[in-house]
Amino acid sequence: MLNFAAAFLKKTSPNVAEPLTRGLDCEKPESQAIISLRSVSKRYKNGVVGLHCIDLEVGKGDFLFITGHSGSGKSTLLKLLYGAERATEGEIYVNGTEVTPLRGDALAMLRRRIGIVFQDYKLIPNRTVAENIAFVLMSQGYTHQEIERRLQPALRMVGLSHKAFCFPDQLSGGEQQRTSIARAIVNTPPLLLADEPTGNLDPENSWQVIKILKKLNSFGVTVVLTTHDHHLVKAAGCPVLHLQNGMISTGAIGAC
Repeated sequence: MLNFAAAFLKKTSPNVAEPLTRGLDCEKPESQAIISLRSVSKRYKNGVVGLHCIDLEVGKGDFLFITGHSGSGKSTLLKLLYGAERATEGEIYVNGTEVTPLRGDALAMLRRRIGIVFQDYKLIPNRTVAENIAFVLMSQGYTHQEIERRLQPALRMVGLSHKAFCFPDQLSGGEQQRTSIARAIVNTPPLLLADEPTGNLDPENSWQVIKILKKLNSFGVTVVLTTHDHHLVKAAGCPVLHLQNGMISTGAIGAC
């Protein structure tokens, strides 16, 4: 069975549908941006400003926390990155691709290269842990052999090998969130976006989630994570960007 770190760095067999490992070349300079926002603003139809004139670059291999109060624009920023919402003004590039103009299959292809973790897990209730994780690969046309090759390392990465045949309602909140992380990373995306992934968890489970994300980051995965938990941010010791009223606070990017 593949070591999970190697799965992020090795191309899969040529008969597998694969936009997988491009962008994970660890020999490229870390300053090369995987995310670039240029004068990005988001205004809603009711006049509310979600983001205002955001300029931001995130390098490949970075781990960035985004903090701010409710309504500061954290979730809006992540949604713009994977095309769930569209910018009103400005340009957004993810791994060299401009996101805002994408539609249909082109947007779906971009999302295949982005792992997304939500606060509320979004697991399929009548599918087991293994089936929830494998569902992403099945929907992308992976072979049964390739799904099996990737599934077990993903389960081990999040410490859930012994829960593979359990259903979501048989899991704790922390286990459900770890399942959602495994689902997000099983196709080895170069970028992981996590929107308040610890928001429903106690401190112990929250820290367990952060440790998993930091381990993934050590393999070369770029992680961008929103949170309102300043204690967690301080303990993690990673760079922080603070949003306030849809804008980046002065001097907001730095080590916690």
